[in-house]
Amino acid sequence: MGRNIRRAGIAAAAAAAPLGLAYRFALAYRVRAGYPRRNPPLLTPADVGLPFESLVVESEGTSLPAWFIPARGGQPGPGVVLVHGWESARDRTLPLALFLNAAGFHTLSFDVRGNGANPAEPLPLSAGEFGADTLAAFRTLLDRAEVTSAAVAGHSMGAIGAILAGAADPRVTAIVATSGPADPYRLTRQTFRLAHLPIPDVVAYPLAWLTTRVYVRPRGHRVADISAANAIARYAGPVLLAHGELDTVVPLSHMERLAGAARAARVGDPTAAPVEILVVNGGLHSWLYEDPGYRATVATFLTRAFGGPLDPEDAAARAVETDAERIPDIESAFDAI
Repeated sequence: MGRNIRRAGIAAAAAAAPLGLAYRFALAYRVRAGYPRRNPPLLTPADVGLPFESLVVESEGTSLPAWFIPARGGQPGPGVVLVHGWESARDRTLPLALFLNAAGFHTLSFDVRGNGANPAEPLPLSAGEFGADTLAAFRTLLDRAEVTSAAVAGHSMGAIGAILAGAADPRVTAIVATSGPADPYRLTRQTFRLAHLPIPDVVAYPLAWLTTRVYVRPRGHRVADISAANAIARYAGPVLLAHGELDTVVPLSHMERLAGAARAARVGDPTAAPVEILVVNGGLHSWLYEDPGYRATVATFLTRAFGGPLDPEDAAARAVETDAERIPDIESAFDAI
């Protein structure tokens, strides 16, 4: 009898050992991946010829530095919140602000907490914080006298923030999500690939499931609540999903999954707002705004969503004619491990 008990104990310990190792891996991942390197803005809108006003976005007790960039001499009209990606800052969105300003849109760009000019955060950052800060920025923009309605446009993690904000506030007129990850589990699995960890899928996917849950625990998030694929299914307004054909950071399959979720939620509704996709030929993860087709598509999409302020063809032409060159890139490719 005693021998059987000892054998059972040894077997239980052997079975628990891999789980213990996986949990320790998840804790180490959270420490390394959860705290972005901060890269304060190096430029202001004035450096690219745009007028601006410095302001603060209040988000969950945190004051986030921001810029409001008026268009058309500050005349009343629509505005767009611009959301940067991981380990980035608001000056990375200036090329977007340039062509959107030419197309007639006010813009607001801000530093997500723990990024840009903000201090380091005590807890790990996730899509949940990008979403909450984007929502706060949207409401700040909409409160301005110059802004009659507003949309959100984000890149990479900022794209998730844009989608989460859209799902949280029905006043979001439209969403432009560029290079956006579809859900936290797949994003975590992708970071394993980016770190060149030789983990077979049979192990990597359950490990990503556990790691993601451990990662978001300190802030009390539920994984389902910060999933872009879940959120986009709850958003009823117009959506434009853009992705680079050759994106190796967030593969094109993520955009396809987001489009599928958005369209499935609108099946059978003849009045449903459009879900549009744009695949930029030869495009990578960043700098898609350098492609004239991208600029034209975004300007046309937003002009139609807002019903102005310019004619869609005029807005597209102005966006295409605008020089939107990259600012030296500082964004990290989720090199968490």
